[in-house]
Amino acid sequence: MKIDILTIFPSMFTGPFDTSMLKKAQDNGIVKINIHDLRQWAIDKHKSVDDKPYGGGPGMVLRVDVIYNALESLKKKGKKTKVILLSPQGPVFTQKKAKELAKIKHLILLAGHYEGFDERIHEYLVDEELSIGNYVLTGGEIPAMVITDAIVRLLPGVLKEEAKENESFAKGNNLDYPVYTRPEEFLGWKVPKILLTGDHKKISEWRKEKAKEKSIIKNIKYLK
Repeated sequence: MKIDILTIFPSMFTGPFDTSMLKKAQDNGIVKINIHDLRQWAIDKHKSVDDKPYGGGPGMVLRVDVIYNALESLKKKGKKTKVILLSPQGPVFTQKKAKELAKIKHLILLAGHYEGFDERIHEYLVDEELSIGNYVLTGGEIPAMVITDAIVRLLPGVLKEEAKENESFAKGNNLDYPVYTRPEEFLGWKVPKILLTGDHKKISEWRKEKAKEKSIIKNIKYLK
């Protein structure tokens, strides 16, 4: 899989993709992640990628011609590419969407800044838009990191299949069950007795029930 990320702040990505599973996935040739400075496709000597909005108003707007040039340069002829704009107006990113995107060979993620993108970029140049939540960030770089992380860990060979099947949101919208390790008792806080019985059938039933309880509690809090 190949993931290209377009940003005006490439230095923000130093670190997150150079450690843990993401680094191993790249080292093993499972995924190739490229960070591109959008300014390399600027059309003036000042390397400008934005301009003042028509009609007036605060802030600067990322230019449609610059984005077009970048996308045309990154897309490979004969190969299917999906272009995703990180935007607060897109639907919220989910585990289901992560699984869907993990099947695509080439993704391009656009990380926005300032007052956003020229509306023609939304209309004509991207396949879809995604948000990571209903709150405001300084730009699309962190959402790009979040989405990349969620996708890459699902690629074959990155994680053991058992680990992916048993984690939160792997099956529907359920959270994972609570887990414990040594010591068996600490400051009077004890590990549930069921986990010490060795009865795997009962332990499995207990875990399913606890995962369900966690999910119900979370949904109630969310609705409030």
